[in-house]
Amino acid sequence: MSVKQPKNSKTTTSENKKKNKNKKQKNQELLKEQEPQQETEETHELQEPEIDQDYLELEKDEDAEEKKSKKAKRNQKRLSSTTEQEPAPEFNPTPLHEAACKDPVAAMTSTVEPQSYPTEFSSLDLSPPTAKAIQDMGFTKMTEVQARTIPPLMTGRDVLGAARTGSGKTLAFLIPAVEMLSRLQFKPRNGTGAIIVSPTRELALQIFGVAQELMKHHSQTFAIVIGGANRKAEAEKLVKGVNLLISTPGRLLDHLQNTKGFVFSNLKALVVDEADRILEIGFEDEMRQIISLLPSENRQSMLFSATQTTKVQDLARISLRPGPLYINVDADKQEATVQGLEQGYVVCDSDKRFLLLFTFLKKSLKKKVIVFFSSCNSVKYHAELLNYIDIPVLDLHGKQKQQKRTNTFFEFCNATTGILLCTDVAARGLDIPKVDWIIQFDPPDDPRDYIHRVGRTARAGKSGRSLLFLLPSELGFLRFLKMAKVPLNEYSFPMDKLANVQGQLTKLISKNYYLHQSARDGFRSYIQSYASYSLKKIFDVNKLDLNKVGQAFGFSVPPAVNIPMGSLKNTENKKHKRDEAGGEYGGTEQAGGEDGDDVDEEDNGPAHKKLLVRRPSNANRRKEQLGSKALAKDHYRSNGPRSNPSTTGGKQWSR
Repeated sequence: MSVKQPKNSKTTTSENKKKNKNKKQKNQELLKEQEPQQETEETHELQEPEIDQDYLELEKDEDAEEKKSKKAKRNQKRLSSTTEQEPAPEFNPTPLHEAACKDPVAAMTSTVEPQSYPTEFSSLDLSPPTAKAIQDMGFTKMTEVQARTIPPLMTGRDVLGAARTGSGKTLAFLIPAVEMLSRLQFKPRNGTGAIIVSPTRELALQIFGVAQELMKHHSQTFAIVIGGANRKAEAEKLVKGVNLLISTPGRLLDHLQNTKGFVFSNLKALVVDEADRILEIGFEDEMRQIISLLPSENRQSMLFSATQTTKVQDLARISLRPGPLYINVDADKQEATVQGLEQGYVVCDSDKRFLLLFTFLKKSLKKKVIVFFSSCNSVKYHAELLNYIDIPVLDLHGKQKQQKRTNTFFEFCNATTGILLCTDVAARGLDIPKVDWIIQFDPPDDPRDYIHRVGRTARAGKSGRSLLFLLPSELGFLRFLKMAKVPLNEYSFPMDKLANVQGQLTKLISKNYYLHQSARDGFRSYIQSYASYSLKKIFDVNKLDLNKVGQAFGFSVPPAVNIPMGSLKNTENKKHKRDEAGGEYGGTEQAGGEDGDDVDEEDNGPAHKKLLVRRPSNANRRKEQLGSKALAKDHYRSNGPRSNPSTTGGKQWSR
């Protein structure tokens, strides 16, 4: 059976072909409009599915990129709007652009861009009594550390602060502490609300003096507890109620453990000043015990340290709450020391060191000068010697009784001119006004100690000078100072202009029994302190010319010295540093030694080294001993039983 086709089948197929051809032409025209640059015959010959597929994929990619960019813009707008809408702290009129994080170590590694901060105390919302006290003290503008620290502290933040000496840290932590006590209306019956821990007694006394001025219009109570003071009187004050307590670590721990009726359960703020120094002198265990005894709930903590060490970071972890604010004022400073400080060094042999010091002090009697030594006995000897030859000096060191130390400190602070011989007990934090010269007769063991020493001058924008004595073998120490951003210039001092008093010095030491004994102790402590230096390649005790060192102490033949090997650097050295801070061992009232002073020659144990020097024969040594006894008898007949060379006086030396 055949199927008949319609008559117009040929016409319909031809029409369909025409229509398809027209569609192709239209598609090609559309492609020409969309891709005008590809008007070649080859493009027209491409198959439609391939061209359409490429075009669609390209269009999809462009749409996806547009969607991603729009989404990113929307997210950025949302983030910016949320950050702008975050409420600012109530007590902070300007934003604090600081690095805050949960780990203090991570905070220290972050960099903080300098921003603008409030500069005047009037911009802070202080209570009228505090504002009046600050006005009476003569302060209107804040230092950088105060401007960056006080606002967050007054909002309750924990702060780990790093600032150089003389930057105004004391008011930076005292003002928030006093404001907190005033705002909470602390009464004596509420006990202690804020505790400030200081490494040394002198620094604690200085903080106490500032607190007296700051709290004179407040009703809250304040007191100080330090080693060497009357413990019973301190305990009575604590039982009555002390709202703001300033202390040293050993005595504070003693009261926390043993004083009944001492109420510290309401503690709201803990301040640790010079935290690196506290840990450096061996109070790490005491600080851990103190923090464990104090209540941690709702307690604000503030740690201030001139240098950031691993131990400081460990202390920050156990004392600060999560999310502390790390403030480093000196991060962008090109020099570690303050502006206005002219620093220099002089190279001098051991036998010329005292002659140079004598000549310098003789010409600086109308200046205010601080001279740093490495040991207590060295300070004692030079003070007795200089006072004996009519160069009046004061001395401050860790072997003195507390009353003597306090009187000396305030006497020198109030003086317009004078000379103070001291150990590093006066190197940290002390604000001694109008000091013209800092003399480092014995170089420090660490560049950080150098920075703290010279920080006693050029304070509060004033100018000052410093001079470092170095042996030719110690010039390598300059490299470490340069790495610590300490600029020094070399000073030349003509040796022919030194006061020629070596003969008089040797004669005096040989004839005066008490000066002879003091010189012997000073020489021994100098050698032992030198042996305890950590930079052994620079401060090598084996390279010392002991005969020349002995001449500087007035000896024609130096005495023998025993040096304990290993023990001095570890256990004993830590003990001496603790003694330097005030001799606190669980609140005892002794006035300990420091550095190398407590190491006896006769009882050093098996591990010690005796320095070999040329000694006189046994017969001559016996004569020397008999001569010393004869000197003592003659001195007794002429001056009485126990006359002190520092008080008897002597003839003035001439050149």
